[in-house]
Amino acid sequence: MSNSENKNNFDWVWYVMGMLAFVLAVSAVTLHIGYLFLAAIIGLIFGGVFLNTIVKGREY
Repeated sequence: MSNSENKNNFDWVWYVMGMLAFVLAVSAVTLHIGYLFLAAIIGLIFGGVFLNTIVKGREY
């Protein structure tokens, strides 16, 4: 990877979006802190799956 690719690497955005989406969805149902942590972990997993399957081959 070159330096320009490292500077413009926004993969972390997909993980944060997945985490926030799951936390907001679960918080609409319940505010139990354990479920919110679980939703954050599941959101990170889904963000990674989305990034590695759908977005992986796209050119920016």
